[in-house]
Amino acid sequence: MRIGIVGTGRIGSFHAAALSRHPQAGSLVLADADPARAARVADRLGATAAPAVDQVFTWGVDAVVVACATAGHPELVVRAVRAGLPVFCEKPVAPDLAGTLAVLREVESVGGTLQVGFMRRFDAGYATARELVRSGALGRLHTVRTMTADPAPPPPGYLPTSGGLFRDCLVHDFDMVRWVTGQEAVRVYAAGSDAGPAQFREAGDVDTGAAVLTLTDGTLVTCTGSRCNGAGYDVRMELAGDLDQVSAGLDDRTPIASTEPHGPPPASKPWTGFLERFGPAYEAELSAFVRLVRGEGPNPCDGREALAALRIAEACEISRRERREVALDTVPGGPAEPAARGPGG
Repeated sequence: MRIGIVGTGRIGSFHAAALSRHPQAGSLVLADADPARAARVADRLGATAAPAVDQVFTWGVDAVVVACATAGHPELVVRAVRAGLPVFCEKPVAPDLAGTLAVLREVESVGGTLQVGFMRRFDAGYATARELVRSGALGRLHTVRTMTADPAPPPPGYLPTSGGLFRDCLVHDFDMVRWVTGQEAVRVYAAGSDAGPAQFREAGDVDTGAAVLTLTDGTLVTCTGSRCNGAGYDVRMELAGDLDQVSAGLDDRTPIASTEPHGPPPASKPWTGFLERFGPAYEAELSAFVRLVRGEGPNPCDGREALAALRIAEACEISRRERREVALDTVPGGPAEPAARGPGG
């Protein structure tokens, strides 16, 4: 198998390294807007560097991994499926909801295969939480709390094209809410604060946000996020039922300290970022993509699954901006769209 990778920045080079170690991935062809960067990564991994993206599609690859800047995702995904190539795309599929819908319609019209990168689906803690909820071990689920907190803001130049806190960051939490609980959000109310660094106000974004989601079965969900969590990278999900409650993401590296006299000690080595925290999950999702390409496994996160999480993020952004509750059935791309499916298979 020969896999083409477009984009060799932080996440692209991480994916390339993971696939270079995979026993069934075969050879790699790497391309980047900066050919010199692609050449450096290829040299380090023993892969082939292409002089331009075009060669990824003309040098006989069997699948494509899209890990470049978001603006390039739609064209590359469509180009891959039109060429009959399975494609793995880092989220988001497109910079906005309309663009995402356009790409998915094209994928479906040609019968293409698209897997979207929501790596938390491959994290052991989240997978166990899903099993406990689905088995009924927690009883009737009544409350879910999620949080995603980055240790430091991203570069100012990233913010204007990021889509904002809800679409870029908390969209992972929204995907986990659906995947773990098996329920859909029916309405949301969200708020945000831009009281932190000026770069957020200048970009029309917020550095901290919170959303309340009501699910189809009445479960209440709170999702909070921040770009300014100096203690470290903190990603958690708490699920409370009338029989028991559990937490995913709570371990000896979670950057939170107890104020109780006999509470657990602070983490001596808190998580520093998403690649460190979710490294094994990233590798597992790429292994799933290899199996998908080989016809040996199902698609663990197709475009419609990614769309469902994005629609929640979109509703949250509307709610934050207009200071009102938003019903999900007013956001385009809902279940009435062709080929829509339920949460998480």
